[in-house]
Amino acid sequence: MATTSKSTEAAANGRTVNTAQVDAIALLTQDHKNVKVLFEQYDALSDRSRASKKKLATQICLELTKHATAEEEIFYPAVREATGDEDLIDEATVEHASAKELIAQILSMNPDEDLYDAKVKVLSEQIDHHVGEEEGEMFPKARKANLDLDGLGAAIKARKAEIELPLLQ
Repeated sequence: MATTSKSTEAAANGRTVNTAQVDAIALLTQDHKNVKVLFEQYDALSDRSRASKKKLATQICLELTKHATAEEEIFYPAVREATGDEDLIDEATVEHASAKELIAQILSMNPDEDLYDAKVKVLSEQIDHHVGEEEGEMFPKARKANLDLDGLGAAIKARKAEIELPLLQ
């Protein structure tokens, strides 16, 4: 019987989460850490690293797209229903829309174009703000709401695995 452990699968994909039985909040928090590392790697690149910038920016955009889609389709509706906090979820959804607009712009550009680095930097700052609100407000409320975080985590993981950016296909 040839099986791949979920932790081995995650390691092969460059992730550090052991997804054998991970709750949604742990999975989403790990996503936050992973994309922060990618932004830090981007910031460390020299201006001459155009190919590396494009590759890293595309990876950032893919990870953020997967994360945001899974949150919007699975996590946010569950938190909205369990907590009744409409404002918190609405604000997070608007923040996602803003990030998606920047992601689309970054993906359509080349690193040598004007404002490319600035757009990646602004995206990083927006995500940092968004992560602070999620981890500081939304995730504690979700934990208190006694959601099935393991079930949500499995659904989020499965949904993220389905998502690819058109440019990467």
